[in-house]
Amino acid sequence: MSIADLGLWQWLALIQHELLLFAGIFFLIGAADDLAVDAVWLWLRLTGKATAIRRKRAALVNRPLHGPAAVLIPAWHEAAVIGETVSHILASWPHPLLRLYVGCYRNDPATLAAASAAAKGDPRLRLVIHDRDGPSTKADCLNRLYTALATDEARSGRRYIMVVFHDAEDMVDPAALGLLDEAVAFGADFVQLPVEPLVQHHGGWFANQLGNHYCEEFAEAHGKALVVRDWLGAGLPGAGVGCAAGRAALDRLAARRADGLPFASDSLTEDYELGLGIASQGGTCRFVRVRGEDDRLIATRAFFPNRFEHVVRQMSRWVLGIALQGWDRVGWSGGLLDGWMRARDRRGPLAALVLLIGYALVLLTALSGGAWLAGVGEPVPLTPLLKALLLANLAAFAWRAAMRFVFAAQEYGVAEGVAALLRLPLANVIAIIAGRRAVFAYARTLRGAAAAWDKTEHDVHPLSLGLAHRLAPR
Repeated sequence: MSIADLGLWQWLALIQHELLLFAGIFFLIGAADDLAVDAVWLWLRLTGKATAIRRKRAALVNRPLHGPAAVLIPAWHEAAVIGETVSHILASWPHPLLRLYVGCYRNDPATLAAASAAAKGDPRLRLVIHDRDGPSTKADCLNRLYTALATDEARSGRRYIMVVFHDAEDMVDPAALGLLDEAVAFGADFVQLPVEPLVQHHGGWFANQLGNHYCEEFAEAHGKALVVRDWLGAGLPGAGVGCAAGRAALDRLAARRADGLPFASDSLTEDYELGLGIASQGGTCRFVRVRGEDDRLIATRAFFPNRFEHVVRQMSRWVLGIALQGWDRVGWSGGLLDGWMRARDRRGPLAALVLLIGYALVLLTALSGGAWLAGVGEPVPLTPLLKALLLANLAAFAWRAAMRFVFAAQEYGVAEGVAALLRLPLANVIAIIAGRRAVFAYARTLRGAAAAWDKTEHDVHPLSLGLAHRLAPR
Protein backbone atom coordinates (compact mmCIF):
# COMPACT_ATOMS: atom_id res chain seq x y z
CA MET A 1 0.00 0.00 0.00
CA SER A 2 1.34 3.43 -0.97
CA ILE A 3 1.19 6.48 1.28
CA ALA A 4 -1.44 7.98 -1.00
CA ASP A 5 -3.75 5.03 -0.26
CA LEU A 6 -3.64 5.46 3.54
CA GLY A 7 -6.90 6.23 5.28
CA LEU A 8 -7.47 8.69 8.11
CA TRP A 9 -6.84 6.22 10.93
CA GLN A 10 -3.83 4.77 9.16
CA TRP A 11 -2.38 8.26 8.90
CA LEU A 12 -3.08 8.69 12.59
CA ALA A 13 -1.27 5.45 13.39
CA LEU A 14 1.72 6.47 11.23
CA ILE A 15 2.02 9.88 12.92
CA GLN A 16 1.68 8.27 16.32
CA HIS A 17 4.44 5.79 15.52
CA GLU A 18 6.87 8.49 14.36
CA LEU A 19 6.14 10.74 17.33
CA LEU A 20 6.62 7.81 19.70
CA LEU A 21 10.02 7.15 18.18
CA PHE A 22 11.06 10.81 18.31
CA ALA A 23 9.84 11.45 21.84
CA GLY A 24 11.14 8.12 23.14
CA ILE A 25 14.67 8.80 21.92
CA PHE A 26 14.86 12.34 23.25
CA PHE A 27 13.22 11.47 26.57
CA LEU A 28 15.82 8.76 26.95
CA ILE A 29 18.68 11.14 26.17
CA GLY A 30 17.43 13.50 28.86
CA ALA A 31 17.02 10.59 31.26
CA ALA A 32 20.60 9.45 30.63
CA ASP A 33 21.81 12.99 31.38
CA ASP A 34 19.86 13.04 34.65
CA LEU A 35 21.01 9.55 35.59
CA ALA A 36 24.64 10.59 35.16
CA VAL A 37 24.12 13.43 37.66
CA ASP A 38 22.21 11.07 39.96
CA ALA A 39 25.05 8.54 39.84
CA VAL A 40 27.61 11.17 40.86
CA TRP A 41 25.34 12.42 43.64
CA LEU A 42 24.72 8.89 44.96
CA TRP A 43 28.45 8.24 45.05
CA LEU A 44 29.01 11.51 46.90
CA ARG A 45 26.23 10.60 49.30
CA LEU A 46 27.61 7.11 49.97
CA THR A 47 31.09 8.50 50.60
CA GLY A 48 29.76 11.24 52.88
CA LYS A 49 30.82 14.05 50.55
CA ALA A 50 27.27 15.21 49.81
CA THR A 51 26.11 15.39 53.41
CA ALA A 52 25.40 18.89 54.66
CA ILE A 53 27.71 19.77 57.53
CA ARG A 54 26.33 20.93 60.87
CA ARG A 55 27.07 24.31 62.40
CA LYS A 56 25.80 26.17 65.43
CA ARG A 57 23.63 29.03 64.29
CA ALA A 58 24.46 31.25 67.24
CA ALA A 59 28.18 31.03 66.49
CA LEU A 60 27.62 32.21 62.92
CA VAL A 61 25.22 34.98 63.93
CA ASN A 62 27.41 36.41 66.68
CA ARG A 63 30.83 36.06 65.06
CA PRO A 64 32.24 39.41 63.83
CA LEU A 65 32.71 39.80 60.09
CA HIS A 66 36.21 39.62 58.62
CA GLY A 67 35.64 42.99 57.00
CA PRO A 68 32.98 45.38 55.66
CA ALA A 69 30.16 43.74 53.70
CA ALA A 70 27.59 45.28 51.36
CA VAL A 71 24.16 43.83 50.56
CA LEU A 72 22.62 44.92 47.24
CA ILE A 73 18.86 44.80 46.62
CA PRO A 74 17.50 46.15 43.32
CA ALA A 75 13.83 47.09 43.60
CA TRP A 76 11.07 48.16 41.23
CA HIS A 77 7.45 48.38 42.37
CA GLU A 78 8.21 46.44 45.56
CA ALA A 79 6.40 48.63 48.10
CA ALA A 80 4.34 45.63 49.27
CA VAL A 81 7.37 43.61 50.44
CA ILE A 82 10.53 45.76 50.58
CA GLY A 83 9.75 47.11 54.05
CA GLU A 84 9.63 43.67 55.68
CA THR A 85 12.79 42.61 53.84
CA VAL A 86 14.76 45.68 54.92
CA SER A 87 13.66 45.47 58.55
CA HIS A 88 14.33 41.73 58.71
CA ILE A 89 17.83 42.04 57.21
CA LEU A 90 18.84 44.84 59.56
CA ALA A 91 17.49 42.93 62.57
CA SER A 92 18.88 39.52 61.54
CA TRP A 93 22.30 40.87 60.65
CA PRO A 94 23.17 43.44 63.33
CA HIS A 95 26.84 43.58 62.34
CA PRO A 96 28.18 47.15 62.40
CA LEU A 97 30.35 46.46 59.33
CA LEU A 98 27.26 45.71 57.23
CA ARG A 99 25.71 48.21 54.86
CA LEU A 100 22.47 47.61 52.98
CA TYR A 101 22.06 49.23 49.55
CA VAL A 102 18.53 49.35 48.14
CA GLY A 103 18.19 50.56 44.56
CA CYS A 104 14.99 52.44 43.72
CA TYR A 105 13.83 54.34 40.65
CA ARG A 106 12.97 58.02 40.59
CA ASN A 107 9.47 57.22 39.33
CA ASP A 108 8.76 54.70 42.09
CA PRO A 109 8.31 56.78 45.26
CA ALA A 110 6.22 54.10 47.00
CA THR A 111 9.09 51.62 47.12
CA LEU A 112 11.46 54.34 48.28
CA ALA A 113 9.12 55.39 51.08
CA ALA A 114 8.50 51.81 52.24
CA ALA A 115 12.21 50.99 52.40
CA SER A 116 13.04 54.21 54.23
CA ALA A 117 10.31 53.76 56.84
CA ALA A 118 11.34 50.17 57.56
CA ALA A 119 14.91 51.16 58.45
CA LYS A 120 13.68 53.21 61.44
CA GLY A 121 16.71 55.44 61.24
CA ASP A 122 19.29 52.64 61.03
CA PRO A 123 22.35 54.34 59.47
CA ARG A 124 23.39 51.10 57.77
CA LEU A 125 20.67 51.56 55.13
CA ARG A 126 21.74 53.36 51.96
CA LEU A 127 18.92 54.24 49.57
CA VAL A 128 20.14 54.69 46.02
CA ILE A 129 17.84 56.44 43.55
CA HIS A 130 18.39 55.56 39.91
CA ASP A 131 18.76 58.58 37.63
CA ARG A 132 16.34 57.15 35.05
CA ASP A 133 12.74 56.04 34.99
CA GLY A 134 12.08 52.41 35.69
CA PRO A 135 11.95 49.73 34.89
CA SER A 136 15.19 49.26 33.00
CA THR A 137 16.66 45.84 33.86
CA LYS A 138 17.68 44.28 37.14
CA ALA A 139 21.26 44.23 35.84
CA ASP A 140 21.11 47.96 35.15
CA CYS A 141 19.81 48.63 38.66
CA LEU A 142 22.60 46.49 40.11
CA ASN A 143 25.14 48.51 38.13
CA ARG A 144 23.73 51.67 39.69
CA LEU A 145 24.14 50.11 43.13
CA TYR A 146 27.69 49.07 42.29
CA THR A 147 28.50 52.65 41.28
CA ALA A 148 27.10 53.95 44.58
CA LEU A 149 29.11 51.35 46.48
CA ALA A 150 32.33 52.31 44.70
CA THR A 151 31.65 56.00 45.36
CA ASP A 152 31.19 55.32 49.07
CA GLU A 153 34.45 53.38 49.14
CA ALA A 154 36.31 56.26 47.54
CA ARG A 155 34.83 58.79 49.95
CA SER A 156 35.38 56.77 53.12
CA GLY A 157 38.63 55.08 52.22
CA ARG A 158 37.07 51.82 53.43
CA ARG A 159 36.82 48.95 50.97
CA TYR A 160 34.25 46.19 51.18
CA ILE A 161 35.55 42.64 51.13
CA MET A 162 32.26 41.03 50.12
CA VAL A 163 29.12 41.96 48.20
CA VAL A 164 25.93 39.99 48.93
CA PHE A 165 22.97 39.84 46.53
CA HIS A 166 19.31 39.56 47.47
CA ASP A 167 15.86 40.30 46.06
CA ALA A 168 13.20 42.54 47.53
CA GLU A 169 10.97 39.66 48.69
CA ASP A 170 13.60 37.55 50.48
CA MET A 171 13.56 36.38 54.08
CA VAL A 172 17.22 35.92 54.95
CA ASP A 173 18.58 33.39 57.40
CA PRO A 174 20.26 35.04 60.40
CA ALA A 175 23.19 32.62 60.10
CA ALA A 176 23.69 33.21 56.37
CA LEU A 177 25.83 36.35 56.52
CA GLY A 178 28.39 34.75 58.81
CA LEU A 179 28.54 31.70 56.56
CA LEU A 180 29.05 33.79 53.42
CA ASP A 181 31.68 35.92 55.15
CA GLU A 182 33.54 32.82 56.28
CA ALA A 183 33.58 31.29 52.81
CA VAL A 184 34.83 34.49 51.15
CA ALA A 185 37.42 35.08 53.86
CA PHE A 186 38.82 31.60 53.27
CA GLY A 187 39.34 32.09 49.54
CA ALA A 188 36.04 31.76 47.67
CA ASP A 189 35.41 34.36 44.97
CA PHE A 190 31.75 33.42 44.60
CA VAL A 191 29.48 31.65 47.09
CA GLN A 192 25.93 30.41 46.67
CA LEU A 193 23.73 29.25 49.54
CA PRO A 194 20.61 27.11 49.03
CA VAL A 195 17.26 28.70 48.20
CA GLU A 196 14.13 27.25 49.80
CA PRO A 197 10.73 28.34 48.50
CA LEU A 198 8.23 28.45 51.35
CA VAL A 199 5.16 26.22 51.24
CA GLN A 200 2.11 28.37 50.60
CA HIS A 201 -1.24 28.06 52.33
CA HIS A 202 -2.52 31.62 52.01
CA GLY A 203 -3.93 31.39 48.48
CA GLY A 204 -6.59 29.23 46.90
CA TRP A 205 -5.83 25.56 46.24
CA PHE A 206 -4.69 26.06 42.65
CA ALA A 207 -2.65 29.15 43.54
CA ASN A 208 -0.93 27.21 46.30
CA GLN A 209 -0.02 24.40 43.90
CA LEU A 210 1.44 26.91 41.46
CA GLY A 211 3.59 28.50 44.13
CA ASN A 212 4.54 25.23 45.77
CA HIS A 213 5.76 23.58 42.58
CA TYR A 214 8.94 25.62 43.05
CA CYS A 215 9.56 23.70 46.28
CA GLU A 216 10.44 20.41 44.61
CA GLU A 217 12.28 22.18 41.78
CA PHE A 218 14.68 23.93 44.16
CA ALA A 219 14.87 21.01 46.61
CA GLU A 220 16.31 18.81 43.87
CA ALA A 221 18.37 21.50 42.14
CA HIS A 222 19.99 22.80 45.35
CA GLY A 223 20.07 19.43 47.08
CA LYS A 224 21.67 17.50 44.23
CA ALA A 225 22.48 19.31 40.97
CA LEU A 226 24.49 22.17 42.48
CA VAL A 227 26.15 19.79 44.94
CA VAL A 228 27.40 17.72 42.00
CA ARG A 229 28.38 20.82 40.06
CA ASP A 230 30.36 22.15 43.00
CA TRP A 231 32.19 18.84 43.51
CA LEU A 232 33.03 18.57 39.80
CA GLY A 233 34.58 22.04 39.89
CA ALA A 234 32.34 23.37 37.11
CA GLY A 235 31.28 27.01 37.08
CA LEU A 236 28.39 27.72 39.44
CA PRO A 237 25.43 29.76 38.21
CA GLY A 238 24.15 32.29 40.71
CA ALA A 239 20.57 32.30 41.92
CA GLY A 240 20.61 36.06 42.46
CA VAL A 241 19.72 35.63 46.13
CA GLY A 242 21.71 34.20 49.02
CA CYS A 243 24.94 34.59 47.09
CA ALA A 244 28.06 36.66 47.56
CA ALA A 245 31.03 37.73 45.48
CA GLY A 246 34.42 38.82 46.69
CA ARG A 247 35.02 42.49 46.07
CA ALA A 248 38.07 41.82 43.92
CA ALA A 249 36.10 39.35 41.79
CA LEU A 250 33.52 42.03 41.01
CA ASP A 251 36.30 44.41 40.04
CA ARG A 252 37.66 41.84 37.61
CA LEU A 253 34.22 41.47 36.03
CA ALA A 254 33.92 45.25 35.72
CA ALA A 255 37.40 45.59 34.22
CA ARG A 256 36.58 43.33 31.28
CA ARG A 257 33.68 45.53 30.18
CA ALA A 258 34.00 48.80 28.27
CA ASP A 259 31.67 50.66 30.65
CA GLY A 260 33.59 49.53 33.72
CA LEU A 261 30.52 47.93 35.29
CA PRO A 262 30.22 44.27 36.34
CA PHE A 263 26.84 43.49 34.75
CA ALA A 264 25.65 43.68 31.16
CA SER A 265 22.69 46.05 31.35
CA ASP A 266 20.78 44.15 28.64
CA SER A 267 21.06 40.80 30.43
CA LEU A 268 17.87 39.20 31.76
CA THR A 269 19.74 36.64 33.87
CA GLU A 270 22.63 38.59 35.32
CA ASP A 271 22.52 36.35 38.42
CA TYR A 272 23.18 33.23 36.32
CA GLU A 273 26.01 34.97 34.49
CA LEU A 274 27.62 36.27 37.70
CA GLY A 275 28.96 32.96 38.98
CA LEU A 276 29.91 31.70 35.52
CA GLY A 277 31.68 34.99 34.75
CA ILE A 278 33.75 34.78 37.92
CA ALA A 279 34.60 31.14 37.18
CA SER A 280 35.68 32.00 33.63
CA GLN A 281 38.26 34.39 35.07
CA GLY A 282 39.77 31.70 37.25
CA GLY A 283 37.77 32.52 40.36
CA THR A 284 36.89 29.92 42.97
CA CYS A 285 33.16 29.20 43.18
CA ARG A 286 31.52 27.30 46.02
CA PHE A 287 28.06 26.00 46.79
CA VAL A 288 27.80 25.90 50.58
CA ARG A 289 25.11 23.60 51.99
CA VAL A 290 25.07 23.75 55.78
CA ARG A 291 22.46 22.81 58.38
CA GLY A 292 22.09 24.29 61.81
CA GLU A 293 21.90 22.21 64.96
CA ASP A 294 18.12 22.36 64.48
CA ASP A 295 18.48 20.41 61.19
CA ARG A 296 17.23 23.39 59.16
CA LEU A 297 19.22 24.48 56.14
CA ILE A 298 20.94 27.83 56.28
CA ALA A 299 19.15 29.17 53.23
CA THR A 300 17.23 32.06 51.71
CA ARG A 301 13.47 31.68 51.88
CA ALA A 302 10.63 33.43 50.10
CA PHE A 303 7.18 32.99 48.63
CA PHE A 304 7.41 32.30 44.91
CA PRO A 305 4.77 33.40 42.36
CA ASN A 306 1.36 31.74 42.70
CA ARG A 307 -0.51 33.26 39.77
CA PHE A 308 -0.37 31.37 36.51
CA GLU A 309 0.64 34.31 34.34
CA HIS A 310 3.34 35.33 36.84
CA VAL A 311 4.74 31.80 37.04
CA VAL A 312 4.89 31.51 33.27
CA ARG A 313 6.51 34.94 32.99
CA GLN A 314 9.22 34.07 35.48
CA MET A 315 9.94 30.64 34.02
CA SER A 316 10.05 32.00 30.47
CA ARG A 317 12.50 34.70 31.56
CA TRP A 318 14.79 32.01 32.95
CA VAL A 319 14.54 29.95 29.76
CA LEU A 320 15.13 33.03 27.61
CA GLY A 321 18.13 34.27 29.56
CA ILE A 322 19.80 30.95 30.33
CA ALA A 323 18.94 28.61 27.48
CA LEU A 324 18.63 31.01 24.54
CA GLN A 325 20.58 34.19 25.29
CA GLY A 326 23.13 32.03 27.10
CA TRP A 327 24.39 30.78 23.73
CA ASP A 328 25.22 34.36 22.77
CA ARG A 329 26.27 35.79 26.12
CA VAL A 330 28.04 32.93 27.90
CA GLY A 331 28.97 30.62 25.04
CA TRP A 332 30.64 27.27 25.60
CA SER A 333 33.92 28.34 27.17
CA GLY A 334 35.50 26.03 29.72
CA GLY A 335 36.33 22.35 29.66
CA LEU A 336 34.26 19.24 29.10
CA LEU A 337 32.53 19.41 32.48
CA ASP A 338 31.52 23.04 32.00
CA GLY A 339 30.20 22.15 28.55
CA TRP A 340 28.10 19.35 30.03
CA MET A 341 26.64 21.60 32.71
CA ARG A 342 25.84 24.39 30.25
CA ALA A 343 24.18 21.90 27.93
CA ARG A 344 21.99 20.86 30.88
CA ASP A 345 21.18 24.51 31.56
CA ARG A 346 20.12 25.07 27.96
CA ARG A 347 17.94 22.07 27.31
CA GLY A 348 14.76 23.87 28.42
CA PRO A 349 13.31 24.69 24.96
CA LEU A 350 14.00 21.19 23.62
CA ALA A 351 12.58 19.64 26.77
CA ALA A 352 9.44 21.76 26.36
CA LEU A 353 9.07 20.57 22.75
CA VAL A 354 9.48 16.92 23.72
CA LEU A 355 6.98 17.34 26.57
CA LEU A 356 4.49 18.88 24.16
CA ILE A 357 4.92 15.92 21.82
CA GLY A 358 4.46 13.60 24.78
CA TYR A 359 1.11 15.17 25.67
CA ALA A 360 0.12 15.11 22.00
CA LEU A 361 0.84 11.39 22.04
CA VAL A 362 -1.48 10.95 24.99
CA LEU A 363 -4.24 12.58 22.96
CA LEU A 364 -3.44 10.55 19.85
CA THR A 365 -3.39 7.34 21.87
CA ALA A 366 -6.82 8.17 23.28
CA LEU A 367 -8.15 8.85 19.77
CA SER A 368 -6.68 5.70 18.28
CA GLY A 369 -7.89 3.65 21.23
CA GLY A 370 -11.39 5.00 20.74
CA ALA A 371 -11.20 4.22 17.03
CA TRP A 372 -10.05 0.68 17.78
CA LEU A 373 -12.90 0.14 20.26
CA ALA A 374 -15.33 1.49 17.65
CA GLY A 375 -13.97 -0.96 15.10
CA VAL A 376 -12.80 1.70 12.64
CA GLY A 377 -9.08 1.58 13.35
CA GLU A 378 -6.25 -0.61 14.54
CA PRO A 379 -3.77 -0.08 17.40
CA VAL A 380 -0.29 1.09 16.50
CA PRO A 381 1.97 -1.96 16.15
CA LEU A 382 4.89 -1.76 18.57
CA THR A 383 8.18 -2.81 17.04
CA PRO A 384 10.86 -4.29 19.33
CA LEU A 385 12.66 -0.92 19.23
CA LEU A 386 9.55 0.96 20.32
CA LYS A 387 8.85 -1.55 23.08
CA ALA A 388 12.40 -1.18 24.40
CA LEU A 389 12.18 2.62 24.25
CA LEU A 390 8.87 2.68 26.10
CA LEU A 391 10.07 0.31 28.81
CA ALA A 392 13.31 2.27 29.27
CA ASN A 393 11.41 5.55 29.50
CA LEU A 394 8.92 4.08 31.94
CA ALA A 395 11.76 2.96 34.19
CA ALA A 396 13.46 6.36 33.87
CA PHE A 397 10.21 8.15 34.74
CA ALA A 398 9.73 5.98 37.84
CA TRP A 399 13.28 6.78 38.95
CA ARG A 400 12.79 10.48 38.26
CA ALA A 401 9.57 10.54 40.27
CA ALA A 402 11.24 8.70 43.15
CA MET A 403 14.09 11.21 43.26
CA ARG A 404 11.67 14.12 43.21
CA PHE A 405 9.72 12.62 46.09
CA VAL A 406 12.86 11.98 48.14
CA PHE A 407 14.24 15.51 47.83
CA ALA A 408 10.89 17.22 48.40
CA ALA A 409 10.10 15.00 51.39
CA GLN A 410 13.51 15.59 52.94
CA GLU A 411 13.01 19.34 53.14
CA TYR A 412 9.22 19.68 53.37
CA GLY A 413 7.89 16.41 54.77
CA VAL A 414 6.21 13.33 53.27
CA ALA A 415 2.95 15.12 52.46
CA GLU A 416 4.73 17.64 50.27
CA GLY A 417 6.76 14.84 48.72
CA VAL A 418 3.52 13.20 47.57
CA ALA A 419 2.16 16.57 46.43
CA ALA A 420 5.32 17.06 44.38
CA LEU A 421 4.48 13.92 42.40
CA LEU A 422 0.91 15.04 41.85
CA ARG A 423 2.17 18.40 40.58
CA LEU A 424 4.31 16.85 37.84
CA PRO A 425 1.71 17.43 35.06
CA LEU A 426 1.29 21.04 36.21
CA ALA A 427 5.05 21.60 36.14
CA ASN A 428 5.21 20.11 32.64
CA VAL A 429 2.42 22.35 31.32
CA ILE A 430 4.17 25.41 32.76
CA ALA A 431 7.44 24.32 31.13
CA ILE A 432 5.74 23.94 27.74
CA ILE A 433 4.04 27.35 27.82
CA ALA A 434 7.12 29.08 29.22
CA GLY A 435 9.31 27.52 26.55
CA ARG A 436 7.04 28.78 23.79
CA ARG A 437 6.93 32.27 25.32
CA ALA A 438 10.72 32.33 25.65
CA VAL A 439 11.28 31.35 22.02
CA PHE A 440 8.99 34.13 20.78
CA ALA A 441 10.63 36.64 23.13
CA TYR A 442 14.05 35.59 21.84
CA ALA A 443 12.87 36.10 18.27
CA ARG A 444 11.85 39.65 19.22
CA THR A 445 15.30 40.36 20.66
CA LEU A 446 16.88 39.14 17.43
CA ARG A 447 14.78 41.76 15.64
CA GLY A 448 16.21 44.45 17.92
CA ALA A 449 13.71 44.63 20.78
CA ALA A 450 15.23 46.22 23.89
CA ALA A 451 15.63 44.19 27.07
CA ALA A 452 13.24 45.09 29.89
CA TRP A 453 12.79 44.02 33.51
CA ASP A 454 10.00 41.50 33.02
CA LYS A 455 9.81 41.10 36.76
CA THR A 456 7.52 39.08 38.97
CA GLU A 457 4.96 40.86 41.11
CA HIS A 458 5.18 40.29 44.87
CA ASP A 459 2.30 41.11 47.18
CA VAL A 460 2.86 38.92 50.26
CA HIS A 461 5.98 38.71 52.42
CA PRO A 462 6.52 35.76 54.81
CA LEU A 463 6.86 38.19 57.70
CA SER A 464 3.37 39.53 57.09
CA LEU A 465 2.03 36.02 57.77
CA GLY A 466 4.02 35.61 60.98
CA LEU A 467 6.62 33.19 59.64
CA ALA A 468 9.71 34.87 61.09
CA HIS A 469 9.70 32.50 64.06
CA ARG A 470 10.06 29.42 61.84
CA LEU A 471 12.58 29.85 59.09
CA ALA A 472 12.26 26.30 57.85
CA PRO A 473 9.22 25.57 55.69
CA ARG A 474 8.06 22.58 57.72
